[in-house]
Amino acid sequence: MVEFSHVPVLLNEVIENLNIKEDGIYFDGTLGGGGHSGEILKRLGPSGRLIATDQDREAIESTRERLKEFGDKLTIVKDNFVNIDAVLKNLGVKEVDGILLDLGVSSYQLDNKDRGFSYREDAPLDMRMDKDSGKTAEDIVNDYTAEELTRIIREYGEDPFAAKIARTIVAAREKERIKTTFQLNEIIRSALPEKVKRKVGHPAKQTYQAIRIELNHELEVLEQSLDKMIDLLAPGGRLCIITFHSLEDRIVKNTFRNAMNPCICPPEFPVCVCGRKSKGNIITRKPIAPGEEELKVNPRSKSSKLRVFEKLH
Repeated sequence: MVEFSHVPVLLNEVIENLNIKEDGIYFDGTLGGGGHSGEILKRLGPSGRLIATDQDREAIESTRERLKEFGDKLTIVKDNFVNIDAVLKNLGVKEVDGILLDLGVSSYQLDNKDRGFSYREDAPLDMRMDKDSGKTAEDIVNDYTAEELTRIIREYGEDPFAAKIARTIVAAREKERIKTTFQLNEIIRSALPEKVKRKVGHPAKQTYQAIRIELNHELEVLEQSLDKMIDLLAPGGRLCIITFHSLEDRIVKNTFRNAMNPCICPPEFPVCVCGRKSKGNIITRKPIAPGEEELKVNPRSKSSKLRVFEKLH
């Protein structure tokens, strides 16, 4: 079994921006290998607490063992972070002092070829963040119509060749069911012009991103989570979000902007009459990106961006 990676992205920047208090209560919605969680726990005193969620049972089992030294300061719940309100309520927690989401696929999930997230290894088309859920990437590839495939590859993969890729997938599966990553790779490659195939980067990358986002409802979950997370922050509490592509980052940026300035009055109105009040302030006017040293140590951090929102005191 592949070891769960615990090389956390933008670790110092996250810890600095969470403004951790020794007696605070914190929430890590993406436990993964426990890299961020471990550093948060080190800074908590005897009365401090970290509540962490993850969808991946393997991640939870591995990371619970790794972080066992922290005892009952750490509570791990197998759940999606979109259910943060129910998780906290079940634990008798009304508000938290900080929340972290590190979005995207963990290094463990990428490196464990059986999970089917990587186009670099021949493996079953799985891509489930939660292996207890039913539908897999294989189902999407083989069951979606050409129109549905075009939509997700265009919207979630931002690929200009979405329609051609979708049509080629549909034609290929009429001959045999598409079950593995290398099968899908060849189909995608055959749909693209030579000049595109010669470009830097794998030609299947955008399609894989699109299928993964669709399968795991990643953008819907993020959109449904952010406002309630802001509402669950204690005064002065901070929400830190690490994104890995423009679609996620746009959702975070717009939600933070609306939470800081929710007024919908026409600009010519001398005073606000809509009654919508600001929930806090954006700490990061521009997202924080990894520095040169981190990029050398962890090339996978390249596309990461951190945005931070602080609840009004």
